[in-house]
Amino acid sequence: MQVTINGESRPIDHPMSLDALLTTLGLDARKVAVERNREIVPRGQYGETSVADGDALEIVHFIGGGAPDTTAAAVADDEGFTVAGRTFRSRLLVGTGKYKDFEETARALEASGAEIVTVAVRRVNVSDPTQPMLMDYVDPKVYTYLPNTAGCFTADDAVRTLRLAREAGGWDLVKLEVLGDQKTLYPDMPETFKAAEALIKDGFKVMVYCNDDPIAAKRLEDMGCEAIMPLGSMIGSGLGVINPVNIRLIKETVSVPVLVDAGVGCASDVAVAMELGVDGVLLNTAIAGAKDPIMMARAMKLAVEAGRLSYLAGRMPKKRYADPSSPLAGLI
Repeated sequence: MQVTINGESRPIDHPMSLDALLTTLGLDARKVAVERNREIVPRGQYGETSVADGDALEIVHFIGGGAPDTTAAAVADDEGFTVAGRTFRSRLLVGTGKYKDFEETARALEASGAEIVTVAVRRVNVSDPTQPMLMDYVDPKVYTYLPNTAGCFTADDAVRTLRLAREAGGWDLVKLEVLGDQKTLYPDMPETFKAAEALIKDGFKVMVYCNDDPIAAKRLEDMGCEAIMPLGSMIGSGLGVINPVNIRLIKETVSVPVLVDAGVGCASDVAVAMELGVDGVLLNTAIAGAKDPIMMARAMKLAVEAGRLSYLAGRMPKKRYADPSSPLAGLI
């Protein structure tokens, strides 16, 4: 009999259960999610689900994509932010992709002080099941995994991906992004609205990547999204926050958390974002693409803290002319 596993046709000598098939492939059923003929199979039903001739299976796990230092994760006067009923002290969210290996990923996350990490959902390499998995290095009991839909260009693909993610790890807090094209990776807002509506109806708690449009942000909040994540600039560009006015307008327009997502390249970009009053910053390439990712992770952690303190302190007013800081009285 022949079945298709992750897009490749494979022969099977005899009928077997899905649980037996995973064992044959050398996969740990606790670390994967399985879709059979486009229907997710609950993990508790692997043993009673038969694999039949012609079945199409998708077997996925979490990859880098898309122990927090709790003693210094946030500044002393800042209690953090709350999303979907959970409070996080660190306002820095970090992606787990693009590092040279999982060991570097783990070291960078620790240095960043992040509590939430984004993870991508991808097919398991059934040809080499011994390859390491992200969960082996980044403990989901220590970090809050935020499954995302990186690489999805339609609402249907995004919804399907996150349903698999929920089955793989049980997480209902997710990051939605539906991209418009490969060149800019800007969000496709009509598809984003469609996906957000379907996911919220299905019980997901959605943090959503969107453009820097206050009207679109308000619509997403009204639909029931838990957090609004406008882009600072193009994903992976390092251009920084190119439209700070709109980011500030979004923060003033919605009541749910606002997190700048994508485009920051260095610590000063992060500080600028935080000085706008946003609740946090999500980044990946700025750390993973640095010459020294561990040092940059530490810099980003401090930038979030500095920017937040600066916002809370209230900046001095801008003036058209000089104003001496030393008193003129008693001048020699």
